[in-house]
Amino acid sequence: MLKISRVNKQYGSNHVLNNVSLDLMANETIVILGPSGCGKTTLLKLVSGMEMPDSGTIGIGGVSVQKPSTDIAFILQNFGLLPWKTNLHNVALGLKIKGIDRKTRNRIACQHLSNLGLEGREKDYPAVLSGGEQQRVAIARAYASDPKLLLMDEPFSSLDAITRESLQDTLLESWRTLSIPYLLVTHSVEEAVYLGQRILILADHPSEVKKNYENPGFASPDYRQSNDYYELVRLIRKDMGELW
Repeated sequence: MLKISRVNKQYGSNHVLNNVSLDLMANETIVILGPSGCGKTTLLKLVSGMEMPDSGTIGIGGVSVQKPSTDIAFILQNFGLLPWKTNLHNVALGLKIKGIDRKTRNRIACQHLSNLGLEGREKDYPAVLSGGEQQRVAIARAYASDPKLLLMDEPFSSLDAITRESLQDTLLESWRTLSIPYLLVTHSVEEAVYLGQRILILADHPSEVKKNYENPGFASPDYRQSNDYYELVRLIRKDMGELW
């Protein structure tokens, strides 16, 4: 579905990514871990089409990524909501860009807000929402445009622990329902193991994919409380300690 092949990216003399390759299958999830400054966010920007690689290729469904597209939804750490628009209009924004008529896009936006527990909050503005509610609006906006791929850059890092875990559960439930593959960046090993079918570690300078873990327990009931979950968390922490 997503194919990244031998991608390099450099800013001036700063070589950030070196021959990075990965494949993300349809209905699969990958979480990327790595130290600050290793190029995790840069990789998401390249996949989104916001920036171009210096060499290598990125394709989605066999089509080369050359510019931003409504086929790719991007959830940011700071939610990325427009403060002057209501929740309804924030969620409907991608549909408006696609040229979908107002009645249809409002119906779709209301449904996604309802799915994420925000029924009755359509006319509110982001400023009156909690951080967790704002991130729910951002998730609703991402899914409303029916993307082929979802990108997330530390989407829950600014939230308290309980809200963060609740939204992780919400994301998994949305993935089970809609089957949209996602590529997520985080600094949290626990979050990576909970949300990733595969977990990759970027390290070194320039960064390369140094580790690739399969996560067979992903999305199983009560996985967060299982021995398999904690075993993988411990293994990744050990390997990270050896890499940096």
